[in-house]
Amino acid sequence: MSGLRERKKERTRQAISEAAITLFLEHGFDQVSVVDVAAAAEVSKPTLFTYFATKEDLVVHRFADHQEQSAEVVRGRADGETVLDALRRDFLDGLDRRDPVTGLNDHPQVLAFTALVHGTPSLAARVGAYVARAEQSLAEALREAPELAAPRELTAALLAAQVTATQRVLALHNWRRIHEGGRTADDLHAEAVAEAGHAFALLARGYCSGV
Repeated sequence: MSGLRERKKERTRQAISEAAITLFLEHGFDQVSVVDVAAAAEVSKPTLFTYFATKEDLVVHRFADHQEQSAEVVRGRADGETVLDALRRDFLDGLDRRDPVTGLNDHPQVLAFTALVHGTPSLAARVGAYVARAEQSLAEALREAPELAAPRELTAALLAAQVTATQRVLALHNWRRIHEGGRTADDLHAEAVAEAGHAFALLARGYCSGV
């Protein structure tokens, strides 16, 4: 029974979020109220806030799904695989899958969603909070890596910050070339792979060879 309740709650959560994003894309984030979203989703305003703490979370909660991804990649890497090799592999896999988090996705709704986030200051700021938590989670995972250079805590924090920034810059670079430059994801794939390899190679040069 508890499993059924959880599935029902998740369906409600998704319905509210989808209704919100549809309205935001059509009218603009600042022009749509929480009351408008609740009405479109056919729930009460208090019910909406039991699922989403803020108006911004109606949109950017999708980024929460990726908060632990890099940390999990580091902790789950194969024996003998360096942390940077594992993180590079994961990003390249995302490019191959056209994962929206890599920016290499040309679906119109994905492009519009990303434009909404980057074009709305309050949404961009809220995404920054999710990114900060992802960076912290990655730093915690890196501190457990035995091959990390001393001082371990500082090195882990520095590397987590640089990896997170690298992933963000690569994704934004990919998205802009599709959104503004008219490129397709398929056309851009080989170039994006080469650039990701270059970016992670730059990171590797700043750390000990074991990383």
